[in-house]
Amino acid sequence: MTEFIPPGSRFLTLDAPLPMKRGGALHGARIAYETWGALSPRGDNAILILTGLSPDAHAARHAGNPAPGWWEAMLGPGKPIDTDRWYVVCVNSLGSCKGSTGPATPDPATGEPYRLRFPELSIEDVADAAARVIDALGIARLACVIGNSMGGMSALAFLLRHPGRARAHINVSGAARALPFSIAIRSLQREAIRLDPNWNEGRYDDARYPESGMRMARKLGVITYRSALEWDGRFGRVRLDSDRRDDEDPFGLEFEVESYLEGHARRFVRNFDPNSYLYLSRSMDWFDIGESCGGDTAAGLAAIRIERALAIGVHTDILFPLQQQEEIADGLRAGGADARFLPLESPQGHDAFLVDIGRFGPAVRGFLDAL
Repeated sequence: MTEFIPPGSRFLTLDAPLPMKRGGALHGARIAYETWGALSPRGDNAILILTGLSPDAHAARHAGNPAPGWWEAMLGPGKPIDTDRWYVVCVNSLGSCKGSTGPATPDPATGEPYRLRFPELSIEDVADAAARVIDALGIARLACVIGNSMGGMSALAFLLRHPGRARAHINVSGAARALPFSIAIRSLQREAIRLDPNWNEGRYDDARYPESGMRMARKLGVITYRSALEWDGRFGRVRLDSDRRDDEDPFGLEFEVESYLEGHARRFVRNFDPNSYLYLSRSMDWFDIGESCGGDTAAGLAAIRIERALAIGVHTDILFPLQQQEEIADGLRAGGADARFLPLESPQGHDAFLVDIGRFGPAVRGFLDAL
C-alpha cells in the first residue's frame, strides 16, 4: 500500500472529526493542497480548484515544486488563471492516494492502512473536506470555484452544501449527476480491479499488486477520455513495426493504438492505489445534486446561490456529454445566477480541458477577467 504525495504539498490535519455522508466519520483526517499567488488584504481574490479522479494537488509549478503540474498551461503568472491576480488553492480529493486521507492511509486507530475499512465515500465528503481547507486558510468567501470532470461534481456539492462561500463558478466538463453510460464504464473498471486475484479483497501490497486489473481499468478509462475522432486521426490503422510485436503471442499487440493504451496503462498502475480508485469511482456513480430535492436534478442546481457561472464542455465528450454542462448552466440560471453555457468544438473528447488550452484558456480567462 503506497501513497504518492508530490513534493511541496501542504497539509491540513483536521482537529475535529469529519462526518461522512453515508455514515461514520474520519478522525485526524489529512487534506493535501497547494497554493499559488497571494491572498489580497481584503481576502477577495481566492479561487478553489477541485480535481478529477486521478490528479494530485500539483496543478502547476511553484517554488516548493518546480515540476510541471497537470494544468500547467492554464495556471500561473500571465496565464488564463493568472496568479499575479488570483490566490489559487488546489485541493487533493479526500479518498485519493495523493496526500489526502484515503484507503491507502494508515488508520490512526490501528496503524494499518484503512483498505476497505475506509468509510463509504461520497462526492459530498470531498466537498466538505475542501471547505475545511478554505476555512483553515481564513478565506471567508471565494471569488470562484473551478471544478474539472469529477471536480465539477465536487464543486457543485461544495456550492450547495456551503452557501455563500463563493461568488462564481466555472464547471469544466463536469456533471450534476452520473449518467448510465458513465456508470456502466466505471462499473467495468471496478470489476476489472476486483477480479484480479491480487486484489484479494483489498489486501494487496507492492509485491502482490493487482496490476492486470488496474491496467484494464485504466485502458477503459483512457478510451472514454478521448474521442473516436481523435483516435482515428492520431493512430488510424497503423500497425506496429515487426520489431515491436511479440510473434510468439498470436493475440498480442498489433496496432499503434494498442501499444499506446498499454504504455499509458503501465505508467499509471503503480502510481495509483487500486482501493482509492474503487472508492473515488463509486462516489461519482452515486452523485446526483438533486438527491436532496427528491431526485430532481434541476431543482438541486436551482438551489445553489451564486452570482455568475460558466459551464464549458466539448461536442466530442462521451463520458460527460455536452448536455450535462448545458443542464448545469440552465439549472444555475434558474437559481438566479448569470450562467452561461459554452460548447466547444475540440476533437479531443473529455480530456480536452487538459490539452486543448487554445480553446479552454480564453474562455476561462475571459470569465475570470470579468469578475
